[in-house]
Amino acid sequence: MSSSIVLPLLGGVLIGLSASLLLLAQGRVAGISGIVGALLGPIREDVSWRILFLGGLLTGGLVLAWLRPSGFPASVPLDLRQLSLLVGAGLLVGFGSQLGNGCTSGHGVCGISRGSVRSIVATLTFMATGALTVFFVRHVF
Repeated sequence: MSSSIVLPLLGGVLIGLSASLLLLAQGRVAGISGIVGALLGPIREDVSWRILFLGGLLTGGLVLAWLRPSGFPASVPLDLRQLSLLVGAGLLVGFGSQLGNGCTSGHGVCGISRGSVRSIVATLTFMATGALTVFFVRHVF
């Protein structure tokens, strides 16, 4: 099999395995906004596993950058328009996460695998919104 098939397949298996292990070991879903939100909120509980989870995400990214530096360009030039779009998109994603009671990872990875109707609707909504956003950014703005 070519690496264009194997690497995404391996990534998907690892995401599913990680989410399953977190659910089995901690009884928690791997929703990043919930994990970060609980660390930043006024009431902090179950801090250690959340810090380890986020540390694992960062470490995984660093290891990948070390193993495959070609996938991470040294610098990406951004003009004011691109920076504005990135900041605006980040704010909209944060607002949508609050509005939808969860983020893309919580709904898309964990919720759908549990058969949650709310997560299926949320995932369809953010995928459609993402597709429309790409269309408008590329063809209208």
